[in-house]
Amino acid sequence: MKSNVKKSKVSKPKRDYKLAIIIITIVLISAIVILLRLPPVENFDAFDITILPMMNAIFNAFAFIFLIIALIAIMRGNVKVHMRFIYAALVSTTLFLVTYVVFHFIASSTSFGGEGLIAYVYYFILVTHIILAIANIPLVLTTVTRAWNEENERHKKIARWTMPVWLYVSLTGIIVYLLIRPYY
Repeated sequence: MKSNVKKSKVSKPKRDYKLAIIIITIVLISAIVILLRLPPVENFDAFDITILPMMNAIFNAFAFIFLIIALIAIMRGNVKVHMRFIYAALVSTTLFLVTYVVFHFIASSTSFGGEGLIAYVYYFILVTHIILAIANIPLVLTTVTRAWNEENERHKKIARWTMPVWLYVSLTGIIVYLLIRPYY
């Protein structure tokens, strides 16, 4: 015999990730700023460090591709595929951050050598990339934690900002690499 009593769905407790997001954002930005100000490691010859910027661009390319696939998946209503590709983009972005920090710990910053219009284009892309990359850290973390908490409406609301920013940061990371590559 069937019961007419509806089973109530037990919702998992929501966690507050705000403090963790703030701490991670401050630590990441501070570490990068400090590393950019430190002198490069003297006589580093364990491997050719110029491979690291190329790896950065590759990780950015993977993140970009994964984000496009995640976007298509969610537009088609496939949440599971969307989630998997968002996590893949997170891993790619994390690997980018690791190789970026390692490169800037070992090597000094490379100056752009182009002149004229291309220099203006390069610096515009670089500056917007840096500003949006900084903003992207708490955006991504907030978006993901809202998904974890199953706050779907709040997740969608912030994801509408996070996705284009993250895509822009990933794509411009590749463009910055391609423009500065001749000067490494």
